Amino acid sequence: MNLSIRTKFTLGMVFIFFIILVLIVCSSFYLNKLSNKTSAILKENYLSVVYAQEMSEGLMNINQEMINSSLSNKVPDSLFVRKEFYSIDQSFGLEKNNITENGEDKLVASIQTGIKEYRKSFEGIMKSPLQASDILLQQKRFNVLHQQLLILSQMNGKAIESKTDDAKVSAKDASAEMIILGSICFLIALSFMYSFATYFNERFFQLYNGIKEIVSSNYGQRLYFEGSDEFYEISLLFNQMAEKLDHTNPKMSLNLEDDFYVDDRLNDIQEMKNVLFRMKVLEAQAKQAVSRLENMK
Repeated sequence: MNLSIRTKFTLGMVFIFFIILVLIVCSSFYLNKLSNKTSAILKENYLSVVYAQEMSEGLMNINQEMINSSLSNKVPDSLFVRKEFYSIDQSFGLEKNNITENGEDKLVASIQTGIKEYRKSFEGIMKSPLQASDILLQQKRFNVLHQQLLILSQMNGKAIESKTDDAKVSAKDASAEMIILGSICFLIALSFMYSFATYFNERFFQLYNGIKEIVSSNYGQRLYFEGSDEFYEISLLFNQMAEKLDHTNPKMSLNLEDDFYVDDRLNDIQEMKNVLFRMKVLEAQAKQAVSRLENMK
């Protein structure tokens, strides 16, 4: 498969982004898992604790109204009592649809029965004058209901602690797994980047040395790159250039030697001409000297 350098580089970047995407997806998965667990704690148990507290507060308000009315010899405020019972019914309905723990359903059923008895008894008290025995009996029912609501709250509170510990363990496991996964991805990315950089460094280094050899007139230098990318094409062009220079160099040497030989011959001829010229000058001077001697005689 013929891949250009640009394609290899692009694939390398895609690979790096893929590793980053894997880390993001895994992180999102673990965060979503922890989020679901914390949401379950909030939905399944914390709300049950809130509902139990609301019902307990409503019963306490009704019971306090009954005691205050008994002490002041008044009839309990029916509007206030109905409002509190309505609030209790609302909280109980929400709790009934949010049963999650073992034994919670039986406890909720018992609370429902107790609330009905407490309501029925309180309605009877409101229709007739308050009696001490009725107040004591109603107080006992209140204490039983209050104790049951406290147990309901404690049950869900313990479940919150247990699930919170489980969420902490899951968070530690997720953290350890993310560290391992991140380390593996980092090593893979580092190995890939190292091999990628080594691939380019080796070829650039060979190309650099080849150019240095050519500059030093070592025309026998050749490059051999495996593959079919741009480096391979550059090596072919480089080898063609080196081969042409290698063939051209002897001819250039012969031409230079011929030029040197011709120059030497020309220099010899010129020197001979100079010698002949000097000889002619000497001959003329000799003739003049002879003629002078003859005149002196």
